[in-house]
Amino acid sequence: MALRFTLRQLEYFVAVGDAGSIAAASGRLNVSSPSISTAISGLEAEFGVELFVRQHAQGLSLTPGGRRFYAAARAVLESAGALHDVASDISEHVRGPLTVGCLVTLASFVLPQLRRDFETANAEVAFRQEEANQEELFRMLRRAEIDVAITYDLDIPQDIAFEPLLELPPRALLAPEHPLSKRKSVTLDDLAGEPLVLLDLPISREYFLSLFQAVGLEPRIAERTAQLPMMRSMVANGFGYGLMNVPDSSVHAPDGKPLHHVPIRGDHRLLKLGLVTMHSERKSRILTAFEEHCRDRITGTLVPD
Repeated sequence: MALRFTLRQLEYFVAVGDAGSIAAASGRLNVSSPSISTAISGLEAEFGVELFVRQHAQGLSLTPGGRRFYAAARAVLESAGALHDVASDISEHVRGPLTVGCLVTLASFVLPQLRRDFETANAEVAFRQEEANQEELFRMLRRAEIDVAITYDLDIPQDIAFEPLLELPPRALLAPEHPLSKRKSVTLDDLAGEPLVLLDLPISREYFLSLFQAVGLEPRIAERTAQLPMMRSMVANGFGYGLMNVPDSSVHAPDGKPLHHVPIRGDHRLLKLGLVTMHSERKSRILTAFEEHCRDRITGTLVPD
């Protein structure tokens, strides 16, 4: 029996099921909305089922039959993706699709050069990237929207594997005019009474606050922001100090004002930077190659020259 549908149609359908709208799937896939709409209409016509309920205000939601079709379509795509592993094993080349997630606060420091070097060494890899917070990365792993993610060892669930690559101590971020900025190091006691510009992201926020709680202190939170560039600019403009673990080599905030990075003394919990994947007895050749690449490239400066 001849197949009257394509894997591309299934890929577009699954992307809309994940995103909840054609527009969101279009942005994620970098494919026009009309192309995705046509693909889904073709599937519905071929199989004689309605896959989505069209709701103008809320986007699209899967019908009961559409949810069953979604599960089957994802299984077909995963099986088809295994052919890349077979081809890689036969040819001894790394090839096929790879989607890498990264914690949003790390992405600009880590991902671009890692990706560029990996694509240069493996020209037959179709690389996609996603930036998200910790909880979203775990959700995307479970739904097979990403193959691996680069993040910290914070609240790792039991069904997800973490491979540590690098330990990162906390550091204070200060404007040059701040009275503590000229010191070679500071303590949490030094910082506790100063205004803090807190990087207010899930899990990261809890980690920074736990540093003070562990030594019986409470920071004086003056400002909160969920954007790392905004936190750095607010610190540079004198709104308070910031806390970071990323070994940021930049001495300027996004608005051009200077910044000082000062180590924090004490026996504090170090963040571990590493890779998270779903627990599996077998990893694809392309995923194994990327993990090896990260082990080679991620060092004390995150990504070397």
